[in-house]
Amino acid sequence: MLNKIREEKTKIFISTLVICCFGLIRAFESSLFYDPFLDYFEKDFNNIKLPEVDSLKLFLNLLLRFVLNTALSLILIYTLFRDKGILIFSSFLYALFSVVLFAMFFIIVEYFPEKSWLLFYVRRFIIQPIFVLLFIPAFYYQLQNLKK
Repeated sequence: MLNKIREEKTKIFISTLVICCFGLIRAFESSLFYDPFLDYFEKDFNNIKLPEVDSLKLFLNLLLRFVLNTALSLILIYTLFRDKGILIFSSFLYALFSVVLFAMFFIIVEYFPEKSWLLFYVRRFIIQPIFVLLFIPAFYYQLQNLKK
């Protein structure tokens, strides 16, 4: 009984720590990462041209942010479920989504600059930990169905 309480406290502590790290990444995004789209999307972006970007620098910074969010997401998923199968499956999905999202991002920037609304949403999936918000309920639901 005491070990169960201690384990739950550990889960809560690690989960809270990971969520705080997500918040810190978001709070300091403008000073931590090169992203000219931060200011661009705060304005009326449908009526202005895309900003000039250093493609390599932008790619590396987006990749760094995606990797940080992915690592934190995988830590959170493992902390909550303690299942290596779920962790491996999540890692595979993150790798797949990273390839698809980064390809879409740079195709939109290079070939469809007038589609800034589409860029907004693709970029959002790259820089925000949205997938973890989808994965946790899905895995929980799946585990509940397996128990029945």
